[in-house]
Amino acid sequence: MDKFFKISEHGSNVKTEIIAGFTTFFAMAYIVFVNPNQVTGFTEGLDNMWNAVYVASILAATIGTLLMSLYARKPFAQACGMGLNSFFFVSFVLPQVISGGDAVAGYQAGLVIILISGVIFLLLSVTGARQYIARAMPECLKKAIPAGIGLFITYIGFQNVGIIQTNQYTLTQFVDIHGAINGDGLMTVAPALLALLGFLIIVVLQKFNVKGNVIIGIVATTVIYYIVTGSAPSFDMAQIGQSFRDFADIGITGVFSAESWKHAFSPAFVGGVFSAIMYIITFCLVDMFDTIGTLYGTASQAGMLDENGDPEDLDKCMTCDSIATVAGAVMGTSTCTTFVESASGVAAGGRTGLTSLIVSGCFFVCLFLSPLASIVPSCATAPALIYVGVLMLGNFKQVDMSDMRSAAPAFLTLIMMPLTYSIANGIGIGSIAYTLISIFTGKFEKKDIMVAVIGALFCLKFIFITM
Repeated sequence: MDKFFKISEHGSNVKTEIIAGFTTFFAMAYIVFVNPNQVTGFTEGLDNMWNAVYVASILAATIGTLLMSLYARKPFAQACGMGLNSFFFVSFVLPQVISGGDAVAGYQAGLVIILISGVIFLLLSVTGARQYIARAMPECLKKAIPAGIGLFITYIGFQNVGIIQTNQYTLTQFVDIHGAINGDGLMTVAPALLALLGFLIIVVLQKFNVKGNVIIGIVATTVIYYIVTGSAPSFDMAQIGQSFRDFADIGITGVFSAESWKHAFSPAFVGGVFSAIMYIITFCLVDMFDTIGTLYGTASQAGMLDENGDPEDLDKCMTCDSIATVAGAVMGTSTCTTFVESASGVAAGGRTGLTSLIVSGCFFVCLFLSPLASIVPSCATAPALIYVGVLMLGNFKQVDMSDMRSAAPAFLTLIMMPLTYSIANGIGIGSIAYTLISIFTGKFEKKDIMVAVIGALFCLKFIFITM
């Protein structure tokens, strides 16, 4: 084991690597509960889809992290990307829910789009093109993208539990506690208040360096929820079998259906062929820069940067990410990416693939815990989204705010993601801004051609696609 993972060579030991593995798992275990909720949008009547996504999410995390362990041999874990899962729901499932169409068919059409983007990821990775694109992007956008994703998923967390509510005059407002007290009672705002309490628990535990603070916060908030509401959770062990049946019926079969491929390019489900192509490009761009941001940040923390300041074995890590996305799409879930929570295991001393091997094993065990997952309310998972947003926002402090060529595009990338409810829009607007500022200030260089091409693609997207 030491010879394969080169544990001693990296200044670590088996015990430390195992502890680091458990640390990373407990830091990101919330994805088991959160991802099915995000893909189904907490929408009633989609239990079969929820079950399918639950199983698929775990299998994708297991496979992706196992690849990272055995091929790249790095202490990084993979799972369905936050923000990307919301993008998936908003793009493919929500339109069908709103129009009264077939949500399952929309979900399966989305899987085809994810599969195609995953195959493109893989081709770009094995040819080295993806690494070239990563290195060609300006630093300000590399730092702003994960930070913007953090703001976006925080906003989603606020919305899911009613912390942020609609207002006819100001568009949004804070949860109306006063109105609840003088109207329908505090129970109407209980989810929002419990979510804020759960976030406080997670942050305080982190301040005291408690390992697994996120999952502890989720469990604590869940317990408080049932106490406050006076209800009792029900454990239906038959759900384990039902989860696997739904997974087989609508999950893993989705991308193998001729009907799904037809829907993936139809006006009724994705807006037509051009829209489908733009969705594919968007998922490629979003996943690419989400992974890039995480790898650079985590590798830097672990001291795993090469002489050029790039993560060691970047090509292998990118390949693992690509294969995980393909595997996830085949099984029935949204895009997989390297998780920022991997930093928690690195902080605990993880330096090799043994750390990620432990994470992969832990995820596999979760396959048989679906009854437990189903009792976790949205007010318990929302704090995890908000907390992850805090972690991801840390990337923005590395942006040079004294130089408007960096500051302005980075800010637009950051703020446009939550305000337009789209990660892709933030990337596109930031890329366009960087290109135009560089041209008009005479600072455009040969290395900026790639970001200019990306900006041009997004210009086409904005012209032809409303999203």
